[in-house]
Amino acid sequence: MDNQLTHFLARVLMKTNALYSDRIYLQMLYYLTMGKRLHLDAPKTMNEKLQWLKINQRDPLLTTLVDKLTVKDYVSEKIGPEYVCPLLGVWDSFDEIDFSTLPDQFVLKTNHSGGNTGVVICQDKSSLDIPKVREKLTNSLNTDIFPRFREWPYKNVKKKIFAEQFLGKDIVDYKFYCFNGDVDCVLLCVDRQIGAPKFYFFSQEWKLLRYNLRGKAAPAGFTLPKPKNIDKLFELAAFLSKGFPYVRMDFYDVDGRCYFGEYTFYPASGMDKNRLPEMDRYFGDKIDLSIVSR
Repeated sequence: MDNQLTHFLARVLMKTNALYSDRIYLQMLYYLTMGKRLHLDAPKTMNEKLQWLKINQRDPLLTTLVDKLTVKDYVSEKIGPEYVCPLLGVWDSFDEIDFSTLPDQFVLKTNHSGGNTGVVICQDKSSLDIPKVREKLTNSLNTDIFPRFREWPYKNVKKKIFAEQFLGKDIVDYKFYCFNGDVDCVLLCVDRQIGAPKFYFFSQEWKLLRYNLRGKAAPAGFTLPKPKNIDKLFELAAFLSKGFPYVRMDFYDVDGRCYFGEYTFYPASGMDKNRLPEMDRYFGDKIDLSIVSR
């Protein structure tokens, strides 16, 4: 099917999403996005199993964990407050923010958004474009992940804006692929700050894993700087991911200090075309759906 046509049909489907059950909607969206059928009755790949989990995993704890505010308390209790980025303020709407109370550098976020759609990094408060920031964060507050992608944990998140401490410029985030406490690898995202994110998988021994298209195309000997505390990051990811058939645990390493980022249960909403097919099946084999109580 022509790419323009499939994109058009996907947009129409999202606008009419209320007409369909989760199962029917995800089957249609998956076909339009991935170009193949979604096998929900006997899922095999990671992408397929993440769709199954959207429909069948209904643990209320998930809502606490995807909420970027409530998860701070959870992580603080589990591994300690020193791993949580300090909170500077919480508001129900943008116009409640009193910028005079914030430092010169900070980060504004919405607690329910994915990616950078609800993130504003301020490195100089005096030059902050307030109208532009208001528009971005208000649009984020008015956007729901659940209806568009049926990611159930987001359905009942009470949307807010919050400010965090600015951790530094050009920090790298480390995304750990975790399967009920077993951490297979870490995915690095670089060049996100310049609008050209690139992703590479590495083992705990810091060997490039050619799991995705970019990794496969990387030259021989390719590597990226290894954080000194990589073993600690793997340890924290393993501990926090126990009990979940799959979760991507995100962390930051800032001058040797570990900071928790977020729990991500459905990377790319379970429709990742950059992962190599054989690796989609490899990760799928690691996801044990039998531990989920429907």
